Parts: sequence; structure tokens; C-alpha cells
Amino acid sequence: MISAKRPAVLITGSAQRLGADMARRFADSGWHVIVHYHSSSTDADRLADTLESAETVGFDISDLSAIEKTVKRLAGALLEWCVLINCAAVFEPDTAHAIDPDVFDTAIRTNAEGPVALAQAFLAQAQSDRGRCVINVLDQKLANMNPDFFSYTMAKAALANATQMLAMAHVGSDDRIYGLAPGAMLPSHDQVAHEHEISGRMNLLHRLTRPDELSEAALFLASGALESGQTIYVDSGQHLMSQPRDVLHLARGES
Repeated sequence: MISAKRPAVLITGSAQRLGADMARRFADSGWHVIVHYHSSSTDADRLADTLESAETVGFDISDLSAIEKTVKRLAGALLEWCVLINCAAVFEPDTAHAIDPDVFDTAIRTNAEGPVALAQAFLAQAQSDRGRCVINVLDQKLANMNPDFFSYTMAKAALANATQMLAMAHVGSDDRIYGLAPGAMLPSHDQVAHEHEISGRMNLLHRLTRPDELSEAALFLASGALESGQTIYVDSGQHLMSQPRDVLHLARGES
């Protein structure tokens, strides 16, 4: 049984990578964690089994009907569901010279439309009297722009603007909507470990930014202590730099 006093958090894309690290951190702090997956059901079940209070939920973040059905069910079952973290995303290459239509369509639906629809449904239906909190995982490259992964970046920019608009729409309520922008924390796309060792240090502090730092920031935002609409960067200063290409390419010496 889930304790009536245990707050609940849904973290999309939390079967693996950064989302899984957030799931562990929230669970360690006494939260009931809803581990979301799309195709990684085995990983989601394995992770949930290691957490004190957890369940799994599977749906395609780009399927608006599935989002609505899932939110309705969770909101009815979990009276203390008070936080949503939109972490799931796709990261596929295309360029400013030629958008790949399929990559663009998937990026917009998965990285922007789906997370916004999920946030809207959550804010409308979750019943917690703690006030609701949405944390949209963005990307430091929105402040440190480069033209690589063009459709991905366009979609994340749309989500960032939606974060601001949702915050404005909920002024005067107890609800909070935030952005959380990580830098290069894990090997991305087709990187191997030694390439990430180089690219991950391409920030002002020349250090590898750890996933647990992002999880701590997410837990802090979930407290609602900051004014709604703000974005926290967890990137060792990477967003303050000017990098003409994605660090994946810079680490390979590709101009």
C-alpha cells in the first residue's frame, strides 16, 4: 500500500539514464516514484523493484490519447501525485541545411507536444493539496546555441517557451512550472566513453558534471521554493560559453 502521506512523482523516460538517476534520488527521499517507459519495460521493472515505493507505467509520450488515459488513471489512484518531470526525449541528428522530415516530426511530438500535453493534463487533474509542480528537462544549448541536432533543438526551444507560458497561465495558484537544463552529462547519440570524457569537460570548470547533480536540482525544484517559470542550469557553466557545434563534434575535432 502507498502511504497517503507519501508524495508521488511521475518521471518520463525514467527506465534509463538521467531519468533513472532522478527516480532513485526521489525514492531515497521518501517519494513514491512512477517509472515511465516507452519500450524499456524490462529496465523499468528492474528499477522499480529496487525502490522502496514505486510502480511502472508504459505509454508513448507522443500519443495524446494514451497521455490523457494515463493521467486520468493516476490522478484517480494517487491523491498525493504532486510532481511531473518531463525527462523523456529523442536526440537524433539533422542539420540547419536540410531538416529531415521524419526526425523533425518525431522530435516535435516527443520533445514538445507530448510533454506539454502531459503537463496540461497533470495540472488539470492531479488532486494533491500540496500544489502541483512540473519540471521540464531542457538543454543548456538553448542558451549556447549551435545548429547541430537541428530538429531536437527546435523542439526543446518550443518546450522552453511553453514552460514560460504555462507558468504565466498559473500565476496566483500554488502550482509551479520550471525548466531544468543539463549540460553534457552522459555519452550521447553514438559517442563512446573516451569521447564523452573529452566533451563532458567542455565547460567553464573543465569538469564532468554528474547526473546526481541534476537529480539534486530536480528534488530542490520539486519543493516549490523557487518562483514559477525559472530555469536552473546544471552544466558547470557550459551554457555561458560559445560553442559553434555540439560538443560531440568538437570532441572529435570536427569543424
